[in-house]
Amino acid sequence: MTPPHHPVNFAVLLLFLCLPAVPPAAAAADPTPTPWPPQFHATLVMDYHGNMSVADLWYDWPGGRNLHVIRYQLAADAPYYDNEWNNGTSFFYTPALRTCRSAAVGVGILRPDWLRPGAVYLGRRDAGGFDCHVWAKADFITYYEDVNTKRPVKWVFYTGP
Repeated sequence: MTPPHHPVNFAVLLLFLCLPAVPPAAAAADPTPTPWPPQFHATLVMDYHGNMSVADLWYDWPGGRNLHVIRYQLAADAPYYDNEWNNGTSFFYTPALRTCRSAAVGVGILRPDWLRPGAVYLGRRDAGGFDCHVWAKADFITYYEDVNTKRPVKWVFYTGP
């Protein structure tokens, strides 16, 4: 008595042997930070060693300048203006005190794509309820960008111990 033939099983085996090997899917590349728009306005809440402030930032890359209007919490002389220019000059003035000074800081304002060269992707983290991509750059800043909107959520500057 001859054993029964199983042509279906043989066909399945033949199919698997004849299919080209499919390499596993490559891991998704780390996301890249979204460049800033050439001009924008942002309202920032800042905590500098326990000193709270609210600042308005007007960024103007085509004009080569940005302006911070800073209101320190409970400060009688608020607001404080920090006007930065792409030629490395900054002007600091406080109208309430009628003071103005300039400084040659040696660097201009950040380019819209300032984070892209050299940023290290740290993964995704929650930042106040926002799902964020997070990057670190040059051991001085950690930058959080909303995964869905691609907008900045927060950045933390390292200012030393």
